[in-house]
Amino acid sequence: MPTDEAGFVGLLTDRAAREPERIYARYCGEPLSYREIEARSAAFSVHLRERGLNGGDRVAVMMRNSVATIAVVFGLARAGIAWVPINAQQRGEGLRYLLTHPRPKLIVVDADLAATVDEALAGSSAPPILRQGVELDAILAGSAPFDEPAPSPDAVFAIMYTSGTTGRPKGVVVSHRMLRLAAEGVGRVSAAKPGEALFVWEPLYHIGGAQLLALPMIRDVTLAMVDRFSASRFWNQVKAEGASHIHYLGGILQILLKQPASPLDREHGVRIAWGGGCPPDIWPQFRDRFGVEIRECYGMTEASSITTCNDSGVVGSVGRPMPWFGLQLLGADGAPVAIGERGEIVVDTDVEGAIFPGYLDNPEATAKALRNGALHTGDLGSFDADGNLYFHGRMTDSVRCKGENVSAWEVEHVAAEHEDVEDCAMIGVASDVGEQDIKLFVKPREGAAIDAAALSDWLAARLAPYQNPRYIAFVADFERTASQRIMKHKLSAQLDDAWDRAAPAMAR
Repeated sequence: MPTDEAGFVGLLTDRAAREPERIYARYCGEPLSYREIEARSAAFSVHLRERGLNGGDRVAVMMRNSVATIAVVFGLARAGIAWVPINAQQRGEGLRYLLTHPRPKLIVVDADLAATVDEALAGSSAPPILRQGVELDAILAGSAPFDEPAPSPDAVFAIMYTSGTTGRPKGVVVSHRMLRLAAEGVGRVSAAKPGEALFVWEPLYHIGGAQLLALPMIRDVTLAMVDRFSASRFWNQVKAEGASHIHYLGGILQILLKQPASPLDREHGVRIAWGGGCPPDIWPQFRDRFGVEIRECYGMTEASSITTCNDSGVVGSVGRPMPWFGLQLLGADGAPVAIGERGEIVVDTDVEGAIFPGYLDNPEATAKALRNGALHTGDLGSFDADGNLYFHGRMTDSVRCKGENVSAWEVEHVAAEHEDVEDCAMIGVASDVGEQDIKLFVKPREGAAIDAAALSDWLAARLAPYQNPRYIAFVADFERTASQRIMKHKLSAQLDDAWDRAAPAMAR
C-alpha cells in the first residue's frame, strides 16, 4: 500500500534520472527506455504549454497503442492536463458526444482516424486537432526540458468515459492518486516480481491498459506491448517477449482455449494469468491446459480499477478487498444480506481519494453512485462463509460484450434513428465466446420492410464494433408496463429466432 503522497509522475522522472537506459516497455519488440519516455513526454508537456494549455485543461486522445501514445499520455500527466482517452473504434454520434462533452482544448488523433473525427464533429465548433505523424513526431523529438513540479495526487489525471445503462456515457474523474492505486492493485493481483515482463494487448484508452502505466516503476517490471490481440499469434508473441504474465477480460480465455493444441501450450513461459471475468467452468480448463495460475479480480474505474483480488485459488471467486477498500453487500432495503444471498456491491475506503469524486458534469449520476461516502456499484455479488466475493453481473440495463459495458440506451438511441424503425429494445443473450452477445428487437414502422443485413450495416457505421448487435429480431409490437416501458424480461433470449450477423450462411 503506498504510503507517500506522490502520485506516479515523480516515479517516472526519478527512475529516468537514476536508471535512464533501463527499459520501461517494448512496443512490438521496439524497446523504450526511461530516458526516452522522459524526454518525449517532456517535449510534449512543453508543447502543451506553448499552446497555452494549463493545469486543469483537457485533451482528448484518440490513438491506438504506440510509443507516441505513451509519450502523449505521460506528457499530459506531467503538465497536469486531463487525458480524455477515446476508444479508437468509436464513430458517429457516440464519438461526437465523447469529443464535445468534456470540452477539450485539443484533440490528438491517429492519422488514419482523423477523417472519422472530422466527420463526427462536422457542423460543430471543434478545438484544434493534432494528427499523429510528421507533426506529432517532430513535437516528441524536441529537446527542451520540462521542470515543473509533479501535479498533486488529487489533480485530475483522466476523464475516462464508461458506458451508462440508462443514458449517455459517464465521464469518470480519475485522479493521479487513483491511477497510482490502480497500479498498486495490479501489482497485488498479478504478484509480479522484479525483472518480469507483463504482456499487454489491451489498448491504453481502456482502463485495463491505462492501469498498467505506473506498474513498471512500482514493481520493477517491463511492459511487453503489442498493437492488438491476436489469438493465432498470442503464444508466439508471449514467448518472443519472454512474458511471465498475461491479462484477460471478456472472452479472451475462451478464445485461447478454442485454438488448436500446440507445443506452445506448455512452452510459453507464463506463470500467471490475471484479470476479470473467468467463468468457473473455464478456470480449471485453462489452468490445466496451459499450466498457469489464474488470479481473478473485480473492480470499477470509479474505485481505482482494482477492488478485490483472489490470491487463494478459490475457483469462481473474485476474492477479497484490497487493503484500502471495504465491501458490503446490501439488499433493496439497504441492509446487509446474509451469506450466500445476493446484494449490491458497495465499496468504502479509509484512504482519501481512493474512490472517485464524481462524474464530469453529471450530478445526478454522481449522487446515485456516491452515497454516505461509499460507492454503490450497481453490481450484484454474494459472499461465501470465508468472506470470498462472487460477482453476479450488473443490476442495470447493460450488456457486457467483448470486454466492454454496452449501454442499452446508447444502442437503442442509435437504432431508433433509422427511418424505418418505430421502436426497439436491446438485451444480452448467451455467447459462444465469453460474456454476452447483443440481441436487438425491432418494431418496423407501419408499411416498412427492413432488411436485417442492411440494418446491421447501417448500425455498423454509427456504433463501435462491440456495440453492434449480433442478432436482430423483428416484432409486431412490444409488451409494455403501465408506464409504457418495454417489458424486456419477456423478450426471447433464444438465438434461433433472429438474424445472426456471425452466421456464415447468411446472405449479405
